[in-house]
Parts: sequence; C-alpha cells; structure tokens
Amino acid sequence: MDQELNGAMSSVSINSNGLATKPHLNGHNNTNTSTNNNSNNSKDETDNVRRKATTTTAPTTTNASPASTTVIQTSSASAAEKKKMVYELCQQLLLTDEQIQELCYRILHEVRRGLAKDTHPKANVKCFVTYVQDLPNGNERGKFLALDLGGTNFRVLLIHLQENNDFQMESRIYAIPQHIMIGSGIQLFDHIAECLSNFMAEHNVYAERLPLGFTFSFPLRQLGLTKGLLETWTKGFNCAGVVNEDVVQLLKDAIARRGDVQIDVCAILNDTTGTLMSCAWKNHNCKIGLIVGTGSNACYVERVEDAELFDVQDNHKPHVLINTEWGAFGDNGALDFVRTEFDRDIDMHSINPGKQTFEKMISGMYMGELVRLVLVKMTKAGILFNGQDSEVLNTRGLFFTKYVSEIEADEPGNFTNCRLVLEELGLNNATDGDCANVRYICECVSKRAAHLVSAGIATLINKMDEPHTTVGVDGSVYRFHPKFHNLMVEKITQLIKPGITFDLMLSEDGSGRGAALVAAVACREDVVNSK
Repeated sequence: MDQELNGAMSSVSINSNGLATKPHLNGHNNTNTSTNNNSNNSKDETDNVRRKATTTTAPTTTNASPASTTVIQTSSASAAEKKKMVYELCQQLLLTDEQIQELCYRILHEVRRGLAKDTHPKANVKCFVTYVQDLPNGNERGKFLALDLGGTNFRVLLIHLQENNDFQMESRIYAIPQHIMIGSGIQLFDHIAECLSNFMAEHNVYAERLPLGFTFSFPLRQLGLTKGLLETWTKGFNCAGVVNEDVVQLLKDAIARRGDVQIDVCAILNDTTGTLMSCAWKNHNCKIGLIVGTGSNACYVERVEDAELFDVQDNHKPHVLINTEWGAFGDNGALDFVRTEFDRDIDMHSINPGKQTFEKMISGMYMGELVRLVLVKMTKAGILFNGQDSEVLNTRGLFFTKYVSEIEADEPGNFTNCRLVLEELGLNNATDGDCANVRYICECVSKRAAHLVSAGIATLINKMDEPHTTVGVDGSVYRFHPKFHNLMVEKITQLIKPGITFDLMLSEDGSGRGAALVAAVACREDVVNSK
C-alpha cells in the first residue's frame, strides 16, 4: 500500500467552485528550488544544501487553469473514486525516502550550527548547553525535592531514592492565582516558597535540609547547572522583574526571606532533560531524551569538544547534555520543501507565525487541527460526507488530537470510535467509506509526524555513534497514539548506520522524578569532589 501511495500518482486540487480538479496538487512548497543564487541571498545557508533532493517534489499550483484540468463532479463520484481522490490529495502528507534522508542531512546541519560558537546566534536549532555532565548510575540514595513549574499549576515532589532502583514518591499540585501570574516576580516566588514550606511540613521533612531539582518549562538561557536567565514569559505569565533575571536566585531569595526551611537548589532543567535522567536511572544506555506531546523537543549527550559554548573552567569530563530546542527547526525555510498548504494555514493562524515550524508538523497541539483542515477541504469539495459539513467541523481547534488516536485505535473494518468522534463533530450521516477515508487522513498526518521525529532521533543516534542507544520518550502523543511507537521503531531502524542498535523507553515523570535525579546526581558529584 505504501509503495502505491508514495508512487507517482496524479494529483487532485480544489478549484474556486469547490470541485476536484486534476492533475495539479496544492502541495509541497518548492519556491526555494531555483538555481538562481541571487534569489537565495535572504535565506539561511541551509537553503543551498543538497538542493538536488528538493527538486524532486511536484511544484506548487494554487490555481489550476480550467483549460489544463478535468473537472470531476464529486457529488456523483462513486465510493471508489472518492477514495482515490482522498489518497491522491493526501500524497503531499507522505514523505518519500529521499525526502526523509534530506531531512536527516538538514537536521544535522542545523544541530552543528547550534553547537558552534560562530553560528549559534543565528541558528534556529539552538542546542543549548544544560551543564548536566553526569547521568544517574543507580547508586543515588536519599530524599530529594523536585519543583515542576510550567503552567498555571506547579508540583512539589518528595522522592526517596532507595536500593535496587526502587523509590518512594509523594507529590502535591498547587494553583497559581491569576493575580500572581501577572503580578511581581517577588509575589510569584514567595508563593512558591510558601507552598514548599507547607509541603515539607505536611510530609514531616520540615526540619531536614534537602536538595531540590527545579524543572522550569519556560524559555531559559542557561549559564550553569544552577543559573538560568528567563528569556521571556509564555503561557499567560507576565510577572514583572523576572525577564533576564536568574530564576534560581529568585527562588533562593524567596526561601531565604521565609527563613523557616533549608533547601539547596542543586539544578535547573527542562522537561526533556528530566525525561532522559528519569530513564537513565533505570537504563544506563539512555543518552537521548525526547518529548512528543503538546510540544516536541529532544536532548542528547554530546562530546564536550563539539559543544563550543560549554565554558566550564578546568573541566575534565568528556560529555555534556545538550538541549536542542529542535521545535524551531525549519524557521529559516529548511522545511519548506515538505510543508503543505495545511501546515502554512496552521502557522498563519497560530499565536507565533513563523516560529516552531518543526513542532507544528509533529506535536499534539497541532495534529488534530491538521486533520481538521484536510477534512474541511475534502468536505467542501464533496468528497467527504456528501459535502455536508457542520459548525463544529468548521471551527478551529475543535478536532482534538485525542480524536486521531481514538480513530486509529479502531480495528480494521471497524469504525466504532470513528463514528463516535464524527457524532461529536455533528456529522451523523457518515458512510463506511467516509469513515475509512477519515481514518486514512488521520494515518497520513500521524505517520508524517512519527517519521519527522524519527528523522531527528536517527540523526542524533548517528551523530553520537554509540553501539547502542536507549531513547527515553515522554509526551501524550507518544504515550497514547496506538501506532506512534511502532512507526518510529520502523523508520529509525531504516535510517541509522549499520551496526548501531537502539530502543525506545517510555519515561516515568521526567519533569518530577527526573528533576530530583538531576539534584541527586549533582549531590553525588559534590560528595565525590569533596573527598
């Protein structure tokens, strides 16, 4: 089937009257394939890399000439003809082997730009140094706190690491009132310090001095394991006096103002780093952390000599963890050769147009909306639901990404979940043929996402060049989509170097337990260094 779908099939586009036309497709954007060097001066050098592969894609055509097309009356088309139209329109969502190889090359190019001191300022894939140089070895013992701040709630955790990879964990979620979210930084961190104090009292560790790992899921410029400057607030926060300030110091100051608890903030990290650390505690081959959820990001273990921004004096350790921030890959046009009209629509209507291009083609925040846009186009063309749409279908954001997982979880030939989803969308008269087409559209969108992630992970595995690498993975898309894991395993296997092996490991609470483990490893190293 895949060979047939990836073959050279004629394409369908929709004209201004809502009728399907052949043979053009409003598909991949190839505006950057010109060999005229002058036209590329405003783009990043990536646009000039291995241009040969990008010229294989059919050119974008948005307004097919009536003289050169055959209009198909979709209202009278048979079920088989409609199925063929769906398959043909979805070709733009399927990546060829050649395109995926080209993606791997471009991702590696961008990672190298992020690592290099000269090109880092203009790089889209920033490859921030985390200053984490040691992974768990299983010998970490004791009680540790973790603080997980990344939204309108935050978590405090108490984790007791024990022998044989055993641990006990207690946690509590605290709300951040709206007036604090937009108040002062002092108010915010005083609120957090108060909750930390209450938590320690509730769990009978009030009198103990405990190390803390701080997961801070906002844009951060990290200057050390315990120093990070907030770049900008996101997610509805706008606390004054925090941007360009060291958030670890702000937390320490708030704890000191109270003077009632003893907490050592040992590390600040993001959830991707936490994911890797959480898995590495149980599996010492884990060298990559991956998030595929609402957003997408990856971190990996890099050789110190290749991390040119790593500036620790008298460093004798060979590796450091790199936070790629790969969601921004393609912001310079490097993904234009595989982006579709639907991707451009998503970006245009997002809160950050032109930003996080790779993430918008992968993550749970956008996957459902991508499917909805395809459904709307095919419904307006009369290919789906006999041309009958609904208010819900036509409303942005109401085709939830969980619907994609539910629809694909149906057994072949069974459309129980699909019909329940369509009913929620106000589409009550779908035929079996409609359901099969909807499922195929979901499969194309999720398969592309899995293949894009796989290209990134295979690139990192090949760059590290270890005999075996475990990838720690977390996030709702990976965790709940019924086929995502298998799609990734299959594609990564095709893309990695001969002789290298890998496995994917589901992470357990990277932002919580992972943060505590970063603190535990930091404490372990302090003990070693003091001897």
